[in-house]
Amino acid sequence: MKHSPRNIINHELIGLSVEVLESLAESYVGLKGKVIDETYNMLVLETSEGEKKVLKSVSKFLFTLPNGRKVVVDGSILVGRPEERLKKKVRGRW
Repeated sequence: MKHSPRNIINHELIGLSVEVLESLAESYVGLKGKVIDETYNMLVLETSEGEKKVLKSVSKFLFTLPNGRKVVVDGSILVGRPEERLKKKVRGRW
């Protein structure tokens, strides 16, 4: 199954390009980079300024899929262990 806007949360996020569009923590807004790790509550990004950890629950992300399409995802949907999120079914759109 290929990455698409409908199934992005059911795929591995590591390796995708991402930008933080909105966040309650203003220091996160505008961060751009590549996802290099993911934990229960955080995405670890490789940016031009080094590694940055971003809380999922307070942020909104713009992911660039391998085919070039861009998808906005509310970080609260991503909260959870990556291996559990891959199994989870989410109804509706974000």
